[in-house]
Amino acid sequence: MPVAAADIAALPTPGFLIGGTKVTAADGPLHEHRYAANGEITQLVPLGTAREVDLAVAAARKAFLTWGRMPANERRIHMLRFATLIREKTDSLRRMMTAENGTPWTASANSPQWVAELFEYNAGWADKIGGEVVSTFPGPAFDYTLDEPYGVIAVIVPWNGPFVSFGQTLAPALAAGNTVVIKPPELAPYSCLMLGELALEAGIPEGVINVVPAGPEGGEALVRHRGVDKIHFTGSGATARKIIAASLENLTPYGLELGGKSARLVFADSDPSTAIRNAIGSAIGLSGQACICGSRVLVEKSIYENFVADCQAAIEQIRPGDPSLPDTFMGPVISQGAVDRILGFVDRAQASGQRLVTGGRRLGGDLANGYFVAPTIFADVDPDADVARNEVFGPILSFIPFEDEAHAIQLANDSDFGLAAYIESENVKRVHRVSAALEAGTVWINGFHDLPVGAPFGGYKQSGVGHVGGKWGINEFSRTKNVWMRL
Repeated sequence: MPVAAADIAALPTPGFLIGGTKVTAADGPLHEHRYAANGEITQLVPLGTAREVDLAVAAARKAFLTWGRMPANERRIHMLRFATLIREKTDSLRRMMTAENGTPWTASANSPQWVAELFEYNAGWADKIGGEVVSTFPGPAFDYTLDEPYGVIAVIVPWNGPFVSFGQTLAPALAAGNTVVIKPPELAPYSCLMLGELALEAGIPEGVINVVPAGPEGGEALVRHRGVDKIHFTGSGATARKIIAASLENLTPYGLELGGKSARLVFADSDPSTAIRNAIGSAIGLSGQACICGSRVLVEKSIYENFVADCQAAIEQIRPGDPSLPDTFMGPVISQGAVDRILGFVDRAQASGQRLVTGGRRLGGDLANGYFVAPTIFADVDPDADVARNEVFGPILSFIPFEDEAHAIQLANDSDFGLAAYIESENVKRVHRVSAALEAGTVWINGFHDLPVGAPFGGYKQSGVGHVGGKWGINEFSRTKNVWMRL
């Protein structure tokens, strides 16, 4: 069955949200946004330049004078109203997410509820941020701290999950009293704009959330802007290096949530059906386009051959298709460029002798016009191979056997990345022992991707700096002042 046309009615009119004003024209270039499932243009999206960034930062600085000094209970009330409105708009938000970047209907099912919960949870922190009294000695004095907002936060979100990233970063940033200029990418410019408009509808004051879709030019103008007090970036390490270099000009502090090459350790004492479901689900559900994708599957030798065969049988039952249909598990990747990059990994893997078990091709037929890549398995992969060490951001799993627990830990930690890791085992002592040994910011045991809003999320090594989630997210967007008085 041919893929249906994009639900353009679900998309907001492209443009910028600056202060309380929707601007639909700009001096910058126009980007042809394409629906990933059939390659058709949805709308022409104006991209911001230094001019739009200047206006947005000015609006955010003006709004900070009100939002940053607003009684905390009032900020809490505004954020709770926003969360309620997100819940009420769940259906339209889900349709928008599918049209924006091809997110399957099944994958977007819980996203609006989770983002609403992020705002509800962080709203509860708004009136609990304060400081503490510090013990003083040897002389009599009164010493206390104040937790204060930075001011204007520049937030840059990725194309694979702009909706979720909006919630993860803006909820704690706003609760702490900051205002925001958020830059969505040209490939997925709609989520942040739609949520920004809903925030105004919910009563969040004008200028607290400003949205400037942009390409590299607008992004560089934002991170170099003297009116920005902190940068928070989610995306690739290559772009992060450019942001760090740009931030040096004003010594702007930054937080980074970067890529991963997460290992899934499958021990012989794991539950087979659960391990298979988790291995495939964590790597294929979003067509492999997730920073926490468990794409390195390390399997104990005694079960290795059977596990690979069972995963092959399961993955070959997956039928990629129209992401707007409720029974589609796997949709397209984001663009033609993504298809070319992913198939480049396949070509290099085969050229270097990695064993292709299944997949490794672009899908044709009714899906030929979209950006669909078959779910792919490589087995007996050399741990130093390109496909095993670098982030593919596509539906490719690399299977590697291990001898014992120590070998599994060594393989898992032999990576430049450390965003997440996964353990499949029914041995309670083992899972806690291995969790402590793994160099990763989050470890999932016998499951994947569940992340309570009160839990921290951040990476080790080249997977990032700082955290969002829970009290750690509030700390990420607050700075501490010390006050001392002689008695």
